Amino acid sequence: MSRLQQALGAGSVILGQTADDWQHAVGLAGDALVASGRTLPAYTQAMIHTVLELGPYIVIAPGLAMPHARPDASVLETGMSLVVLDEPVEFGHKKNDPVRLVFGLAALDHDKHLELLSEFASKFSQQDFVKSVLSCSTEAEIRKLFE
Repeated sequence: MSRLQQALGAGSVILGQTADDWQHAVGLAGDALVASGRTLPAYTQAMIHTVLELGPYIVIAPGLAMPHARPDASVLETGMSLVVLDEPVEFGHKKNDPVRLVFGLAALDHDKHLELLSEFASKFSQQDFVKSVLSCSTEAEIRKLFE
């Protein structure tokens, strides 16, 4: 099992969602981290606060955001969540908006998640990988992409 598959725990993948705005989208990703047992609800609020404070730097590629916050006591285990939005949401990023894929990231410390991020970057550097994720209609199909 790949690190990405391990990071996406049970309950952490949500398909076909609608978000009113970027805060709602980040909240959905945070809710999925909570559902998977990786974080407490306070971490979701920390992710939203980070974007309010630092801006939409979390929109790391066209159509793809990775909200996160600093490691703190609300992180129970390093993990990720994925929310696939039916309709894209604007985060305020000039080049990479609008967003349909929201990958929540929670890390226990500043180092443990680096290998996970490396694997993530490797997958998403593959041509058309975002389109492949967006074409999935089930969680099983998404998990297979991360093998």
